Amino acid sequence: MAPIDRPKLLGDPQARTDRQAQLHESHIAPLARFLRALRQEVGPRTIVPDFDPWDGGVDAEILYLLEAPGPQAVASGFISRNNPDESAKNFFQVNAEAKIPRKRTVTWNVVPWYIGDGKTIRAASHADLEQGVLHLPRLLSLLPKLRVVVFVGRESEYAHQTVMKQHPNIKTFYCPHPSPQCLNTNPANRRRMIHVLHQVAKATS
Repeated sequence: MAPIDRPKLLGDPQARTDRQAQLHESHIAPLARFLRALRQEVGPRTIVPDFDPWDGGVDAEILYLLEAPGPQAVASGFISRNNPDESAKNFFQVNAEAKIPRKRTVTWNVVPWYIGDGKTIRAASHADLEQGVLHLPRLLSLLPKLRVVVFVGRESEYAHQTVMKQHPNIKTFYCPHPSPQCLNTNPANRRRMIHVLHQVAKATS
C-alpha cells in the first residue's frame, strides 16, 4: 500500500528510499539529470537536494521559489513539503487549504545548495543569491507548462528579473515564507499566504 501523503513523511527512512527510487520516472527524470549536471559543476562538497518526485516535475504549471534548502532537506535529500520540519509542515498545510494539487507544482530554491552548518541555515548573502540565480534559466527551460511563479519569502524575490527576462508574460505572486517564525507567530502572515495561494489556484484554474 502506498504511503499517505502527510506532513513530515520523509522523517521515515523507508519513505526516503522509496522516493529516491522514483527519480527515474518520466516527469522528474529531466530535473534529476539537471541536478546531476549542477552537482558536477559546483563540486562534491556542495549539497544540492533533489526535486520531489511526488510533485509535478516537468509537468508543473506552478513554480514555488524559496531562498535555500534547510537542514532537513539535506537529511532527506529532497526539496519537499514532506520534510520533517515545521516550515515544510506549514507549506504542506497551506497548499492543502488552498486546494492546489501538488502535481501541478514544483519547488526550487534560488540558492539550490545548502548554505548552513549542518544544524541551522544562515541567511543567503547577496553573493549566494547572485551565484544561485545563474542556474535558474536552465530550470525554467525544462518547465514547458509553466504558468505561474510564486516567490516565497523576501529573499526569493531576487530571482524576479531572471524569471521575467525568460518569461515576460508569466504571472507572478509573492507570499511570506512558511517558517514557524513567520507563520506560527503571526497569524496575519498565514492568512496572507493562504490568500495568495488561493489567487494562484484561480490563476491556473
